[in-house]
Amino acid sequence: MLIYNGTKAGFMNDMVDQKLTDVLRETIYRKMHRTSSASEVQSWENSLKNMFMVIVDEGIPADAGVAIEYNIPQTAKRVDFIVSGYDENRREHAVIIELKQWEKITPVKGMDALVETYTGGALRKVVHPSYQAWSYAAMINDYNATVQNENIGLQPCAFLHNYEAAEADDPLFEEQYQTYINDSPVFSKHESRRLAEFIKRYVRDGDRGEIIYKIEAGRIRPSRSLQDAIASMVKGNREFTMIDEQKVVYEEIIALSQQSIDDHKKRVIIVKGGPGTGKTVVAVNLLAALTNRGQLVQYVTRNSAPRNVYKAKLKGELKKSSVDNLFQNAWKYVDAPENSIHTLLVDEAHRLTEKSGMYSNLGENEIKELIHAAYCSVFFIDESQRVTLKDIGSVAEIRKWANLANAEIYETELVSQFRCDGSDGYLAWVDNVLGIRETANYDMEGIDYDIRIFDTPLEMQSMVRQKNRLRNRARILAGYCWEWPKKERNNKDYHDIRIGDFEMSWNMEDGIWAISEDSLEEAGCVHTSQGLEFDYVGVIIGEDMRVEENQVITDFTKRASTDQSLKGIKTWAKKDPAYAKKLSDEIIRNTYRTLMTRGMKGCYIYCCDKALAEYLKERIGKGTGKA
Repeated sequence: MLIYNGTKAGFMNDMVDQKLTDVLRETIYRKMHRTSSASEVQSWENSLKNMFMVIVDEGIPADAGVAIEYNIPQTAKRVDFIVSGYDENRREHAVIIELKQWEKITPVKGMDALVETYTGGALRKVVHPSYQAWSYAAMINDYNATVQNENIGLQPCAFLHNYEAAEADDPLFEEQYQTYINDSPVFSKHESRRLAEFIKRYVRDGDRGEIIYKIEAGRIRPSRSLQDAIASMVKGNREFTMIDEQKVVYEEIIALSQQSIDDHKKRVIIVKGGPGTGKTVVAVNLLAALTNRGQLVQYVTRNSAPRNVYKAKLKGELKKSSVDNLFQNAWKYVDAPENSIHTLLVDEAHRLTEKSGMYSNLGENEIKELIHAAYCSVFFIDESQRVTLKDIGSVAEIRKWANLANAEIYETELVSQFRCDGSDGYLAWVDNVLGIRETANYDMEGIDYDIRIFDTPLEMQSMVRQKNRLRNRARILAGYCWEWPKKERNNKDYHDIRIGDFEMSWNMEDGIWAISEDSLEEAGCVHTSQGLEFDYVGVIIGEDMRVEENQVITDFTKRASTDQSLKGIKTWAKKDPAYAKKLSDEIIRNTYRTLMTRGMKGCYIYCCDKALAEYLKERIGKGTGKA
């Protein structure tokens, strides 16, 4: 959808006549049925005056196409300004311009493509404008068949018309942003002529707005390169091979998803399954298959760890912005238009929350927003892996919002165990020993899984290092009982976890800990390991779990203050101590259940509480110590 579409000459006439903002306001009311705010109108006036000073350049043809506020299909995002035309070789181009009124920015170290600036009435972390323009162009290119088939060139850039850049070492142009700036240049307040030169490089002759019309009318479908890259990610990889009920669930979802595309009826599919039952295997295979079928499909998790791993695996296969379009955070859909996505694959759905956004202040309910955004939404869930006070993901909650959306609801389950050496018995033992649910597995007798309790953390670490030499698939995890000082989060020489003569750092903030070669020297937590799996894990159980009178108990007061999973529990404890204890007890037990089930072949444990260590040894019985 376009709010304004014309030519350079028409745009300039409307600006001179001072009627362009009225045209924009009236079009938005007619097409979107909403009234433009005073701040929105003021923003147009400021930005468009500056764009007028750019395209007044005589080298930009009068019949070049001009569009304002182009809504990217299937999203709630809008491109601020587009200039279209032909280059010297008669190739069609559209220059995409992101307009910003920012006056100052601060780089955000350790966070790819993020800056901090004053916007929306507050100081916020946002993406660098070059990245934003680049990602918009990438999304249009990935999903617009006309752009692909007719080889229309999309040239993104950003114009910060209020930003006075320093002569040297300006934060806007820092090295960490150069990858994006190279593909999407950024122009500051006194660079109007440079921006005009950039436009003229691609728009030498006018097209009377025909190229923009082609883009708007283009059929939506994934690009061939996108399909090939996703297909290659799963092709021949045994880690993602489906068997038994995985294949059944997969085929059922394929069929239901296609039905939603055909009859435009909303469907919600709930896939239950414990750790290692193949929820992610099914989800990734669906991502490949549905993309190959021409669907707009996205893989969604609240937890960034699995998304970062899959992005890393696709590195080099296609552009980073294209990968980002496939793997999304759950809060990205707070403003998504209804049914703007064909299928959403929501992994780790137990981690969904009510409020969205970086500051948990947006939207009403993530489950509601995900269902709203897609014709077909698939939720992969394990209710026993809710590990923070904010986690609301449950089968009942999903069914509630699905019913309110008049969606057809389907429920299925993955049962067979493909983690922990395929041992359902080990998972049942973990649930029993941690007091999560009663099972018949009191001990590990007859269960083929390598679990050992070590008397010191150094002994445990030594065993994990030995196993890691095989395939770099062993990691150390810990309960969140040690602080993670913000200023030391990327200092590998600072050791957060200290137990006697054992010292270890939490995982680096800006690394892909799960697959990095040197990650064995760092400890992960539930937030960086949930949704992932390894061959072997070493688990440090902190002082938040201990044994008293032969009973496993939990103690939220021993958790680190930097742990966000129990944020607010002290306030609850003052209001309702019994309720606070119940909430924190479930979260702590679920946390260690998650950590202890990350290893496919073995789990090696050190307990800070000696009584807990002896209790676990007793409960293991003779099933310990596999060669």
